[in-house]
Amino acid sequence: MENYNNIFEEVDGKIRAMMTSKRYRHVIGVVETSSELAGIYGTDIEKCRIAAIFHDYAKQFTKAQIDKTIISHSVELDSLESESIQLSHSKLAAAIARNEYGIKDEDILNAIAFHTTGRAEMSELEKIIFVADSIEPGRKYPGVEAIREHAYCSLDKAILIIYKHTISYLLNSEHKIHPDSVIARNYFLDKSNEVNL
Repeated sequence: MENYNNIFEEVDGKIRAMMTSKRYRHVIGVVETSSELAGIYGTDIEKCRIAAIFHDYAKQFTKAQIDKTIISHSVELDSLESESIQLSHSKLAAAIARNEYGIKDEDILNAIAFHTTGRAEMSELEKIIFVADSIEPGRKYPGVEAIREHAYCSLDKAILIIYKHTISYLLNSEHKIHPDSVIARNYFLDKSNEVNL
């Protein structure tokens, strides 16, 4: 088992210096919430902590930092990701974790890379980071309490409710919806219907 403590401390110091205090509090909220969920679902807490500390690493990058990261780490973005830091930051952070900090665990890297859109057939670790990002204590939006309640009983149910809120918001605000989110929502809906048959 790889020891991620030194990497965690290094990244924590780096993001504390470069993020706004609000964004940093969010990241620490995701670290703490994902650790709690990992304990409930029997998932590796250290992997959750390292994925969580990296998840928004690139969220406040400038255009120059984004372009430099894409080139230096050969990051492949689709057309929607290329248009939006809201979508691209997760892929950038995963590339930085792999190439600058030596994280090789694909589950951790996927948890970072897909924490924004999610995807079908997410691992337990990916689900935890995806859910923790939506329910950490700093999150205040209509319906978040219901998601929190479900998160401690069923990650899949929590994920479905998150997609309902997120997709509704994107439709109402006339934002584009990434295909990974639509495919994942349909996947988890099918899983839910199979359980209820």
